[in-house]
Amino acid sequence: MPRRGVCACEGGAVWMVVMALALGFVVSARAGNWPRFRGPNGQGISEDKSIPAQWSPEDYNWKIELPGGGHSSPVVWGDKIFVTCADDTTLRGRLLCLNASDGRELWRKESDLAKLQMNALNTYAAATPALDAEQVYLFWPDKEEPTLTALTHDGREVWTAKLPGIYARHGAGNSPIVCGEHVIIPREQDKGRGDTASVWLALDRKTGQVRWRYEHPQNANASYSTPCIYHDQQGQDQLIFTSNSHGIAAIDPGTGRLLWKTPSALPARVVSSPVLAGDTIIATCGEGGAGVRLAAVKPPDSGSSSVAKEIYGLERGVVPYVPTSVVRDGLLFGFHDQGKVLCFRSATGEVLWSEKPAGRYFGSPVWVDGKLYCITVDGDVVVLRAGPRYELLAVNSLGEKSQATPAVANGRMYLRTFSHLICVGGGQK
Repeated sequence: MPRRGVCACEGGAVWMVVMALALGFVVSARAGNWPRFRGPNGQGISEDKSIPAQWSPEDYNWKIELPGGGHSSPVVWGDKIFVTCADDTTLRGRLLCLNASDGRELWRKESDLAKLQMNALNTYAAATPALDAEQVYLFWPDKEEPTLTALTHDGREVWTAKLPGIYARHGAGNSPIVCGEHVIIPREQDKGRGDTASVWLALDRKTGQVRWRYEHPQNANASYSTPCIYHDQQGQDQLIFTSNSHGIAAIDPGTGRLLWKTPSALPARVVSSPVLAGDTIIATCGEGGAGVRLAAVKPPDSGSSSVAKEIYGLERGVVPYVPTSVVRDGLLFGFHDQGKVLCFRSATGEVLWSEKPAGRYFGSPVWVDGKLYCITVDGDVVVLRAGPRYELLAVNSLGEKSQATPAVANGRMYLRTFSHLICVGGGQK
């Protein structure tokens, strides 16, 4: 049975919980933590001031070789970095804990992996770990029994939970997140590829026990997106998921109850994750290497409707597919799989500019102190001014292909290529 969580309290307790959660996000950002895919609440935003626009290999703080490949992003808590990699030949997965100041390995956790059908561009180390002050949450894919494991920051295993199998032709890609006392992870399937239903799961972060599950069996295409948290006008949290079957949808994080959905908003496969633009939520879908549709919706008032209102929708040519967009100061920046970068007004979808500064993108952009950073598939870090007019600041080569998203913490940026991790900024020469 679902258990009511901290987000389902009432009266004065609600206000205390909301303030605590809000303070938690502020403290996380100020402390320089980057606790999940695309940082605090998955929005790809950092206020750090010491990340340069241009650099050369001589400017690196450090560069290390990883004992395996992958596309996951690093996550950071305090002075520790956590990153996954895998050897696809020997089927060994590795979680590394590194010292942030010099890249020195502190410990590693190795896991046996099982053969899994996936897209040739996917890897076993695709999911980004999630962090809280006590633990790191690590997902490994498997056709029959994928696992989610909680370890202390010192590497001691706390629990391992077995999740529903993976029946999706492109493999796995969703990353876990922490919401209150729950670890949230989507487990979606392609329709007709197995009897396992698509589910969104909440596990107790201390025990690994499933506290609620929301099934949506009519899913046509497995989603690869990672959820975020929307704070509604009543001060309540809503977990925002994006999928082919439900479009942009909200779940009560305490009970697993569906609050609202937009079933026609995303008519193709969802790979990118949702982003927030004030009281508007924006997501995209696509197919065949190109975007199909972007939808911007406004959540309904609490209890007023089970369907959100669509503010606007954009079609095909201007829509990104795999990379998640970033929103800041009323502007939406979309990096496209084929190499275009577009700037929109987030309130209306009006296109302000469209340019192609370098190569193609599978990783997602981050906004840092008024600049956009995104790594091309060829391993070039494109740096743009995050403004209503196009301005290319730099293109910095990392020397190896990449499909990962940068992480920013404590004045430094961490850039993951297929088999290396590089640190720039802050303590540079």
